[in-house]
Amino acid sequence: MPGREEEKRTAYVAKATAEMNALAAAGARMAGNAFATVLFLKGEPNEAERNGAAPLSGRDGDGLRASLEQLGYAPEDWCALLTVDVHGAPLSPDVLRRAVSSLAPSTLIPVDAAATRALQEAYAPELVAFEDLDAALLEPGRLVELLGMRTCSLGGFEAALDDPAEKRVMWERLKKLRPLSAPY
Repeated sequence: MPGREEEKRTAYVAKATAEMNALAAAGARMAGNAFATVLFLKGEPNEAERNGAAPLSGRDGDGLRASLEQLGYAPEDWCALLTVDVHGAPLSPDVLRRAVSSLAPSTLIPVDAAATRALQEAYAPELVAFEDLDAALLEPGRLVELLGMRTCSLGGFEAALDDPAEKRVMWERLKKLRPLSAPY
């Protein structure tokens, strides 16, 4: 029934909107598509982001989005979350977990060391259960499955943009995260 399906869709969007508004009220700063399969976490905002620009609205965002498209993701299949609030204070582990849970990505990418540390703190109970220390520490470039989400820390994407060798390292890390389904 088309009417019933539209009611479900409307309810789903209303629920997601309420969750995103609650997260924003708790200090979370997000950009992109709340229904995306890829979630970028950023913990070291650049000057523009510190002054209110949307997360990943600079050249790092341009590079990450271009990389996703090159891998076969749809242009809108990304969301970004800063792991700090508008004042630069870290989000609480609870707020970060709620944000990740609400966004429900299949792929989670902390793009810098601060985002990786925030993720380690928020998911400490799950990470300590990993037998492999590199996986438990979310070492940059190490692909792990965290509660069903493919996770790979990039370890400094924005800083790597000025060094061709480091850009290649980032590309190799991102290539581990090709879309799970057929390219769009």
